[in-house]
Amino acid sequence: MAERIRSSWQVLPDLAPLEIAADLEAISGSLDGEALFIRNELRQCRGLRKLHLETARLGAGLQILHCVLFPDPRFDLPVFGADIVAGPAGVSAAIVDLSPVSGSLPEAIASGLAARSPRPYSQPRELPPWGEIFSPYVRFVRPANGEEEGWFVDEVAEVLHVLAEAIKATEPQPLDHPATVNRWQGQLRYCKQQKQNDKTRRVLEKAFNPEWANRYIEELLFDDPQPLALGAG
Repeated sequence: MAERIRSSWQVLPDLAPLEIAADLEAISGSLDGEALFIRNELRQCRGLRKLHLETARLGAGLQILHCVLFPDPRFDLPVFGADIVAGPAGVSAAIVDLSPVSGSLPEAIASGLAARSPRPYSQPRELPPWGEIFSPYVRFVRPANGEEEGWFVDEVAEVLHVLAEAIKATEPQPLDHPATVNRWQGQLRYCKQQKQNDKTRRVLEKAFNPEWANRYIEELLFDDPQPLALGAG
């Protein structure tokens, strides 16, 4: 999954490194007596202010992948998000979406997502209470076997392709354009809703401490877009 995501980034326009604090790039800790390791990768490109891929491993079992691509508010683009939680028994949760930040998805993106072939996952999952930030095309499942895991990885690649095509075709609007301001406010709402995921915060607080967990969430996982007066992207 991580390799498919990294590969998809290579076709994005003006892809470049994005600075990350040294103590947040590779993190080691412990949770319930087991070693915890987290790796973070950041990039930026035309149309996206931040591409973030987080991979984590707890002991010899639990593995987590978290990926969010945040748009530059000047561009009419959604937020890409994908998460996988896997343990010795298999993948317990897998979610992918292009989440709108301005009320609804751009027409070209909605059409691209709607045109995908449906997969008959046997165990769809219910969205969390704060899940109103997701689009109608969100996929949240518990893959039951290797075949369904393959479906999900392919589906993530399709979603990333839809986004990449939109990035190439979308032109930026001025910082003071009402649509830019609306998208900036929508991205603030998206980040606020994601920060309500108490499960993530509790795990980080237990493995490290509350102050560090808050910094990790606020500065890296779901950092707010820059104020428009200072420039977006």
